[in-house]
Amino acid sequence: MTCGTLLVHLELGQPNQPILRVTADLADQFASSVIGVVACQPIQIMDVEGNYSGELVQQDREEIDRQTREAEAEFRSVLGKRAGTLEWRAAVTFAGLSDYLASQARSADLIVTGVDPNRSLVLAPRRTNMSDLVMQAGRPVLIVPHTVERLKLDRVIIAWKDTRETRRAVLDALPFLKAAGHVAVVEIAPEAELDFARSRLQDVAAWLARDGIEADSIALPSGGNDPAQLLGVLREQHADLVVAGAYGHSRLREWVLGGVTRDLLLRAQHCALVSH
Repeated sequence: MTCGTLLVHLELGQPNQPILRVTADLADQFASSVIGVVACQPIQIMDVEGNYSGELVQQDREEIDRQTREAEAEFRSVLGKRAGTLEWRAAVTFAGLSDYLASQARSADLIVTGVDPNRSLVLAPRRTNMSDLVMQAGRPVLIVPHTVERLKLDRVIIAWKDTRETRRAVLDALPFLKAAGHVAVVEIAPEAELDFARSRLQDVAAWLARDGIEADSIALPSGGNDPAQLLGVLREQHADLVVAGAYGHSRLREWVLGGVTRDLLLRAQHCALVSH
């Protein structure tokens, strides 16, 4: 994967400085162009007779327009001198916001988005269903926690699981891994499978070495709560970025994420690059 074009997703009515600064760091690191995107659903309020309230709809649209202008000004102010080229896209849509954002991913190599751990993964009408975005995008997604101000790549952890999703994520993360100061591949496995886990990690480390990336291998016995154990490892390793496969299953029209993926998105205090 290359990082020639980044797509950064901004929220309306919220400060976006942290995620924009992280995007600026990426643009500096990889000489990237950046597409800024905002999207929201319009208000839908009916009166007692089932008719839409024109006055409220107009007020809502004016508020959306105001917030969109503010978000674009913030986008251009932070990234104006740090990205190759800038492009701005905004949409008001009745469709799901994750559907719109996933469709815009056709223009980029990487999606950069944020999540506040104090919020749910699903917030409407001006918040994106993060589960759906990650699972539908067809591009790697860099999740930036609300508390992160800068992107450091001193220590990168690969959360290994021998699956298609993880293999895809590590391939997508190669630009980050090549720029990292230290890389470790970590697998949490049942005690009886630790020897197999070590063998798998040796294969991964050897593959990375052929791309000039030196990586430590760490196989740990499962303590029964893999998401919590992984987060503990990330804290102990002082990880700046974790690379992981995104796992989930469809339920009706939305995606339900697996425990590790959900915790990486909601509870972690570091950036996470995930692919499905």
